[in-house]
Amino acid sequence: MNEQTSEHVSAVAPSGVARLIAHVKAMAPVRTAVVHPCDALSLGGALDARDAGIITPVLVAPLAKLRAVAADFGLDLGDSEIVDVPHSHAAAATAARLAGKGEVQALMKGSLHSDEYLGAILAPEAGLRTERRLTHCYIMQTASYPRPFIITDAAINIAPSLEDKADIVRNAIDLAHVIGVAEPKVAILAAVETVNPRMRSTLDAAALCKMADRGQITGGLVDGPLAFDNAVSPEAAQVKGIRSAVGGQADVLVVPDLESGNMLAKQLEFLGGAESAGIVMGARVPIVLTSRSDSRTTRLASCAIALMLAERRRAAPP
Repeated sequence: MNEQTSEHVSAVAPSGVARLIAHVKAMAPVRTAVVHPCDALSLGGALDARDAGIITPVLVAPLAKLRAVAADFGLDLGDSEIVDVPHSHAAAATAARLAGKGEVQALMKGSLHSDEYLGAILAPEAGLRTERRLTHCYIMQTASYPRPFIITDAAINIAPSLEDKADIVRNAIDLAHVIGVAEPKVAILAAVETVNPRMRSTLDAAALCKMADRGQITGGLVDGPLAFDNAVSPEAAQVKGIRSAVGGQADVLVVPDLESGNMLAKQLEFLGGAESAGIVMGARVPIVLTSRSDSRTTRLASCAIALMLAERRRAAPP
């Protein structure tokens, strides 16, 4: 294991979230608008992150509903700031506006649908968009792989174009840098590792690699098409005769579309016991995006990643 990989693991290592929390412990908590945390998991996750010193939450939700959830599940709101709004749609719009005005430095999804959450963030009046497309990254760790890795995009871009995929790769490289990988190895996944004109995913992979060769994508090593096995298994790459600086040791797995990525991530989580965190890249602030069924531990880890991103922005504003 090289020095780069060791640093990477120090940020998000297998025993999990405890090491990640230790990694961010010295950082000042990030002021975060928590959007409609009106169930036990989302409110509990936000309060866990507060208690761990990761975020300073601004709870944007109907006050009566918020207090009822806290009372029903024994959650202590303490002196957390609350912005009372009539419903989830207003919560999303209000939180996005707070972020656009710089009154909060991160956003966290609660118990509302992702479309409602992201729709408010993408609204022109929020002022949160950049020249990059919004893309989602899962940071995952499994016992069977020697380093944490990123799967992208498995939550936002349904059928990304080549241009979309270029931003997906760029955003993932940026995230990899933040979590300690100086030169991430990016595998562009397909069902096969050869270019096939009848398989668009292989053509996109070849184009992305050439874009990296020409300096249109920078900051990482990009190779593809690679099948999943030869992206993560050195033995599989060797058996298939693949000569690649990425093959068998990928830090980033770029999936062909949302369906394949979502199924891959969920299989790793629910059948493979993977730990995970979810974050949206490409906006002016870090955006925590977790599934409504995700555990409080996953939400805590996602907040820690958001804090790392916010800390990087503090040190080097975009």
